[in-house]
Amino acid sequence: MEDINILAIESSCDETAASVVRNGRTVLSNIISSQIDIHTLYGGVVPEIASRKHMERIDRVVMEALKEANMTWDDITAIAVTYGPGLVGALLVGVSYAKSLAWALNKPLVGVHHIEGHISANYIENEMLKPPFMCLVVSGGHSHLVNVTDYGKYEILGRTRDDAAGEAFDKVARVIGLGYPGGPKIDKVSYDGNPKAIDFPRPKFDDNEYDFSFSGLKSAVLNYLNGLQMKGEDYVQADVAASFQQAVVDVLVGHSMQAIERYGVKKFAIAGGVASNTHLRSAMETACKERGVEFYKPSPIFCTDNAAMIGVAGYYEYIAGVRSGWDLNAVPNLKLGQK
Repeated sequence: MEDINILAIESSCDETAASVVRNGRTVLSNIISSQIDIHTLYGGVVPEIASRKHMERIDRVVMEALKEANMTWDDITAIAVTYGPGLVGALLVGVSYAKSLAWALNKPLVGVHHIEGHISANYIENEMLKPPFMCLVVSGGHSHLVNVTDYGKYEILGRTRDDAAGEAFDKVARVIGLGYPGGPKIDKVSYDGNPKAIDFPRPKFDDNEYDFSFSGLKSAVLNYLNGLQMKGEDYVQADVAASFQQAVVDVLVGHSMQAIERYGVKKFAIAGGVASNTHLRSAMETACKERGVEFYKPSPIFCTDNAAMIGVAGYYEYIAGVRSGWDLNAVPNLKLGQK
């Protein structure tokens, strides 16, 4: 059987990335050009700057991915690209480039959902992992609890009703003086803090026990800090970080375990940028082990935005017969399962 080599492009936020993936499981190259140093100056991602930097870097990143994979254009079977969700300007750069490339090379074009890419990152290092399984996707823009019923087929059990987990990490990190990006900084400083120092809320909903909400938790942190400030009292940065993080981890693990027990799940995975949080990974692994559930987690490099995960998802879409037309466009609010 002839190998299927997918050249994948990811530009949904502030990483310009390209990768070559063979047969959906073997990553031949994974090039990521991060803009984190630029956006740190502004305390978060500035969409217009992100778009401009994608335009400057995308051609070089794609050529590097091809070179690292030791491939020529003739070796590439199809072009896969993230077309949503994400920042519309950033997505447009990747989509426009991928369409031009596919047209010029006469190669099939496959549009890929960004969250589907995150879920598919679990296939890279876990050769034996196949659907069905359950996956928690937690990142700066998304918090989804998903039943993966087959390749490319998903049942969403729960989602955030307001802030995503990663968004809450960034906002809390900013107010306690850690800066951007919040997730890694809170994770690191929490090792010096007491996770039981402050009892922050763990939100739940009666109408859907699997839905998430992190805006109230974020507000509780702000109220706690404001209360201390009005009384002229100081706070311990590490204790606030650790207590906030513990609340997030408790909610994510708690909801996931409820779903595992309700649906009789035997395989559980995590994905997305927040999935690289060491406290979450440890807590989730322990909780799964206690229930006899196989636990899967991508390496941190495949948790944050990258094109390898898009190449994997693109492969399974390609073999399922998915082909995108020249009218493929960026869809910033694209829903999982929407084509």
